Amino acid sequence: MGRHTRRLLAAGLGAGVIFAAATALPAAAEDPADFDERVSAAAIMEHLQALQDIADANGGTRAIGTPGYEASAAYIESVLASAGYETERQPFVANTQTIDQGTYVFEVTGADVPDGVPMEFTPGTPSGAIVDVAAVAPATATGCDATEWGGVDATGLVAVVSRGVCPFSAKSLAAAEAGAVAVVIYDNDPAAESLNGTLGGPTPGTVPSIGVTLAEGQALVAALDDVTFTITIDEETTSVDTFNVLAQSPGVDETGGVVMIGAHLDSVPEGPGINDNGSGSAAILETAVQLAASGTPQHPVRFAWWGAEEVGLVGSTYYTSSLTDEEIAEISAYLNFDMVGSPNYVIATYDADESTFPADDVEVPEGSAELEAIFTDWFDSVGQPHIDTPFDGRSDYQGFIDAGVPSSGLFTGAEDIKTAEEAALFGGTAGAAYDPNYHQPGDTIENVSVEAIGINAAAIAHAVDVLAVVPDPAPAPVVPVPSPSDPGSASGAQPALAATGSDPAPAVLVGGALVLGGLVLALALGRRRTTARP
Repeated sequence: MGRHTRRLLAAGLGAGVIFAAATALPAAAEDPADFDERVSAAAIMEHLQALQDIADANGGTRAIGTPGYEASAAYIESVLASAGYETERQPFVANTQTIDQGTYVFEVTGADVPDGVPMEFTPGTPSGAIVDVAAVAPATATGCDATEWGGVDATGLVAVVSRGVCPFSAKSLAAAEAGAVAVVIYDNDPAAESLNGTLGGPTPGTVPSIGVTLAEGQALVAALDDVTFTITIDEETTSVDTFNVLAQSPGVDETGGVVMIGAHLDSVPEGPGINDNGSGSAAILETAVQLAASGTPQHPVRFAWWGAEEVGLVGSTYYTSSLTDEEIAEISAYLNFDMVGSPNYVIATYDADESTFPADDVEVPEGSAELEAIFTDWFDSVGQPHIDTPFDGRSDYQGFIDAGVPSSGLFTGAEDIKTAEEAALFGGTAGAAYDPNYHQPGDTIENVSVEAIGINAAAIAHAVDVLAVVPDPAPAPVVPVPSPSDPGSASGAQPALAATGSDPAPAVLVGGALVLGGLVLALALGRRRTTARP
């Protein structure tokens, strides 16, 4: 999972791949009624071991632009091919940035602000850095444009502005237009422990941009006339050729909408990324394998392994931006799985109904709350505790919700700290991070929770089962029984067909089959919503 709420920073290589072609999967080799059970933690752990082996053989990483990423994609493709899928790669170019932490300086005098976080794709400071420069604030705290600056002259000063209303890049551009040499943006969320922002990509005209917390920003504003800044940022931005991996099952009803399932495949450069996000990638891979073994679902299911999530949600956002309005409309639901095996886990669903967290910075597409309920109802039915996580676009569902696609997903936690209340619900250690190895070399197969993976595997399979309608065993054929008033009923003989005219029997048969089919579907949905996996 990336640290920032990020936007598109990719350039297409030609038309690229819009979506993977549906393939004719083999006839059901397994009992479809066991689909939920067959997406197992044991099988997912086998895929995770393969990803760990790949990282071990390739410098300890599976980041984009590395042999480890290529080998990870090849493994996904080989497993899918064995299951009967055709796969396609969608190429794009992503920008990456490296900031030299050895030379990075952010010092404040006159207020208690111990540190700030450089925004992704911030420009560097000019030669000689910014030394003991005074602060300034716009007339309107958010500082989104010249109107909000209200004629305030920021020439040669460091701007202090609030998060909100407009993107961080707009704040940086507006500060630069007012004459500022840098901008410090403070959060508007009192609970956030840091502000890890992004300018969305290299943006000409911006100035060095730093994020701080709400409390730190308030301290800066309160002492604005006495504050000075010293800032040094040395950065390098490069372009990387990379790709998404896509595959799609066929569906009985190709016009009823495509169910889309996604997880990012790339790790950060610092580690193998087995929880972040080998866990999500492996979980949807095994789901695809078992879906293929179950025969053709009612609705097609499109699987995506996104590239370049860790540098800005690039692959998923490029994918959604490459679709026409008609192609977007074909996607009935998007489910995202990013980090489903955190060692100090919680079981969390994206809070689309905003029952816990207001979605202040995103617009929640209609239908998303209903998708969330598929997961929460399932957890309730099996007695599994669960909580909400903000529906904030922090992972690859951002591009889908921007396009208006109903979205949901699961999450087991990253760098935030587990509370005592959460420890009472899920076990683990209160006061420790959900994943102490987040974005670190220690994000290995030894540091994932098999228990969390099993809980989420069942929920993922259940959601696919409900949305795609995985086939149940076929009912016995329906044979129409003649009524006593039918001609020839006394002898049991069927009536002879007239040489001309219509035969009512097929209509009776079809009607009966439809009634029984509806009953079977209702029973199947009831089974899916109430049956617990051991």
